[in-house]
Amino acid sequence: MRVLPELIENNRRWATSMTDQDADFFARLADQQNPEYLWIGCSDSRVPANQIVGLDPGEVFVHRNIANVVAHSDLNCLSVLEFAVEVLQVDHIIVCGHYGCGGVKAARNDLHLGLIDNWLRHIRDVRQKHRDILKSLDDGSARDDRLCELNVVEQVRNVCHTTVVQEAWGRGHSLSVHGWIYAVADGLLKDLDVTTTNQEELDEAYRIVTTPR
Repeated sequence: MRVLPELIENNRRWATSMTDQDADFFARLADQQNPEYLWIGCSDSRVPANQIVGLDPGEVFVHRNIANVVAHSDLNCLSVLEFAVEVLQVDHIIVCGHYGCGGVKAARNDLHLGLIDNWLRHIRDVRQKHRDILKSLDDGSARDDRLCELNVVEQVRNVCHTTVVQEAWGRGHSLSVHGWIYAVADGLLKDLDVTTTNQEELDEAYRIVTTPR
């Protein structure tokens, strides 16, 4: 099928409903984007960033990949991060994972899925780092859930360790990095209480000496 008429029709209904609620909505949206938040989340179709936090288009800048990984070799993620911080001047970066993440489950259970195994190596590193915590849990489902949480915590640290974020802090930019997890089963978010707001909250080995530009 060369066209998807049902989706085009859905779009027309959505656009009409938005202008019915606010006649100037698209005019403002086209003029500029000025989001306060960068969302780094999983590509899972059940976790749509804007909807679950009740925000409209234009209010959240979004980067998504399998299992919400922030790798220092991923130029795509780092470019999004730099644009969000340097150009859009966001005040909050939210790393959001979710329970039942297929990537996390595959990494914990040694599943072979092909090319993606190389990407999931990052989560296997998290699993190895926290193996004692995971082994202390008797239930496999509980281990999967805990690894989903631990993965978010590690990715928050990875965001904070980037030169982009540390240089922003060095300039006095009030930037907070948060770690959340989402439950698909009930639609609720949980704050994992790992919010970081300055270099002093990082382990000394990961701090970078920055100079104001």
